[in-house]
Amino acid sequence: MATNQIFNGLQVNRSLLAGGVVLTGVGSLLGAAGAAMVCAALFTAGRGWLRSLETAPTALAQRALHDAKVASSAGWDAWRAQHGSPN
Repeated sequence: MATNQIFNGLQVNRSLLAGGVVLTGVGSLLGAAGAAMVCAALFTAGRGWLRSLETAPTALAQRALHDAKVASSAGWDAWRAQHGSPN
């Protein structure tokens, strides 16, 4: 009964509890290490993919923004022409 302790009528096996805590800690560390490895692999793959692109993502974004501004201006001009607004 030395390894057992009674808490409010609940008998707990302390060695089994300690073993579970240790295994949970080890499992958490292994899980964190695995997650770090996955993140590193995905980061490396993403960086390689970005380097293989013909056009840089910033250039694509600038082109899309320019296209959106042109389309907005054309829409605004068409609306003004339709409604006869001087603005």
